[in-house]
Amino acid sequence: MAKYEKNLEGNFNELLEWLHNEITNGSVSASYEDGSDIAMGQIKMAVRVYERYSMMGGNRVSLNVTLLGDGPKIFISAITSGGSQAVFFKLNTIGEETFLELCRESVEKYVNSIS
Repeated sequence: MAKYEKNLEGNFNELLEWLHNEITNGSVSASYEDGSDIAMGQIKMAVRVYERYSMMGGNRVSLNVTLLGDGPKIFISAITSGGSQAVFFKLNTIGEETFLELCRESVEKYVNSIS
C-alpha cells in the first residue's frame, strides 16, 4: 500500500474532474470503478475508486482518491492497494507506486496550472 496526501487551494469540482481525466487517460487499462459524493453545508467530499492492470506485477491495482473541500481549501488523500502476489507479505509493489505517482503528478500539474 502506498499513500499520498496534500493540502492545497483550488476549485473542488475542477480538481475532481481534472484528476478523473488524468487518471483514466493516464493508462490504457485504467478504469473508473465507483464513487460517492456528499455535501454538508459548505463542506464537500468525493471518493473515487480506480483500477488498472499492472504489467510488472501481472495483476490489477486499485487507487482510492478522497477529496475534502471547504471553499477553496482542499485536502486530498490517495491510497493504492493490490499489486502483490505473495500470500503473507507484500512483494512487487511497483504497480501500486506507479499508479500513485500518476495521481501525485496530476495534483502537482493542477497546482501549477492555477498558480
